[in-house]
Amino acid sequence: MSKIINIIAVFVILVAIGIAVLLDSGKSPEPEDGIIPKPEIVADWPQPNQIVHSPIVIEGEARGFWFFEASFPVKLLDDKGQEIARHYVQATGDWMTADFVPFRGELEYNVMATTSAILVLQKDNPSGLPENDKSIEIPIIISPTDSVEINVFFNNSGLDPEFSCNKVFPVKRVVAKTPAIARTAIEELLKGPVENEIDSGFFTSINSGVQIQRLTIEDGTAEIDFDEQIEFQVGGSCRVSAIRSQVTETLKQFPSVEEVIISVNGRTEDILQP
Repeated sequence: MSKIINIIAVFVILVAIGIAVLLDSGKSPEPEDGIIPKPEIVADWPQPNQIVHSPIVIEGEARGFWFFEASFPVKLLDDKGQEIARHYVQATGDWMTADFVPFRGELEYNVMATTSAILVLQKDNPSGLPENDKSIEIPIIISPTDSVEINVFFNNSGLDPEFSCNKVFPVKRVVAKTPAIARTAIEELLKGPVENEIDSGFFTSINSGVQIQRLTIEDGTAEIDFDEQIEFQVGGSCRVSAIRSQVTETLKQFPSVEEVIISVNGRTEDILQP
């Protein structure tokens, strides 16, 4: 009788051990050091699948090594992976740390209909090495913006085969409606012609990478100040004339502008010399 009891006891113990093993195997494996790794970036806004409007406010916190010169890039992709807009977010605290640093930024976009999109936050990678690339993706729904049609002016080899230098021609762009429409027009001009415009003979005489430092319009006069990139390695009176014409005509499309004064780093006298 005692032998039967012992056999039953052993069987019960084995079953109990088996159940314990099964329960333990269902648990998530613990990291080797016992510490659950924390994310390098946390996006507080926008939330996944949220409906947003332009400009998209982007807020959160990221480890200091996500930043370079206190910022990192963000971009907006449509549901086919095509880029809609690109900008950056800025650290709002000291970024020279491995701790979390709050960030904030705004991303403007222009679409004609409500559509699904992906907001991509990218670790800044000045090295360019693929192993240093990191990003997070947030699915969102972007709503259309109020838009307006503007002109930007370029040279055109077909419409002006003799290249008259100061003869420029308009191409239409649709942009988000904004009180700062003149600045938006110049920003579009600085982007240069897009592929279909290039195919139609349009080209720009303005260097890539030029930045607007200031733009004011008062009493019919637009004063616009660029950084030094606008005159970098620019030579010849023809190209200088073309640059001035592109900027001037793009601004003079607006009824509030009768005259345009261009400056570089605040200088007006010795700029854009042939």
